[in-house]
Amino acid sequence: MPDSSFERAAKRLGYEIVAGVDEVGRGPWAGPVYAAAAIIDTRKIAAKRLSGLDDSKKLNAAQREVLFERLQGCATIGIGWCEVGEIDRINILQASLLAMKRAIASLPIQPHYVLVDGNKAPDLACPCQTIIKGDARAYSIAAASIVAKVTRDRLMVKLAQSHPGYGWHTNMGYGTKEHQAGLARHGVTVHHRKTWAPIFNRLSQLSLDLRDVASGDSP
Repeated sequence: MPDSSFERAAKRLGYEIVAGVDEVGRGPWAGPVYAAAAIIDTRKIAAKRLSGLDDSKKLNAAQREVLFERLQGCATIGIGWCEVGEIDRINILQASLLAMKRAIASLPIQPHYVLVDGNKAPDLACPCQTIIKGDARAYSIAAASIVAKVTRDRLMVKLAQSHPGYGWHTNMGYGTKEHQAGLARHGVTVHHRKTWAPIFNRLSQLSLDLRDVASGDSP
């Protein structure tokens, strides 16, 4: 379970305001990549009944929603994202780092030190510490992971309403069988990542089919 040891260690070094940052949505075939930054008031965690605070992947949707609401009272939160066009242009790793940078920039107060989930840090003006599996080890990163996950999931549910048939309200844009079937029936949308192999291959095949029709090679 995460705790506040990383935040306390940073403060002992003189960094008074410590934020955690995490991203969600690197793997889906559709939708933006989101990041959240969180500055936790550890004194309020017990009072807000946040004993279940953990890596968002270990929690179900109902648990994440409860913690998301409770975090509003004991964390300063920033949100950032990169749209699919940016992902296709700069690649998912760089888009994830940029989303993190934007999440930090959107905080109403800027941190003196940032704890980053994973092994790569965004380009920030303040010092960073990368932490492998940080969302399961540091309170502020766990909080960020929950906020990012809930925020992106809510967006994908909304997109599913305007683009039915792909199952985004449950698969959140990942390449499930329902999503694959939706692509076969309805084709590629503006929200699909065009450089992802399944989407790229489908668009390439469509281009070849259209070329064959234009040249008269199609039966």
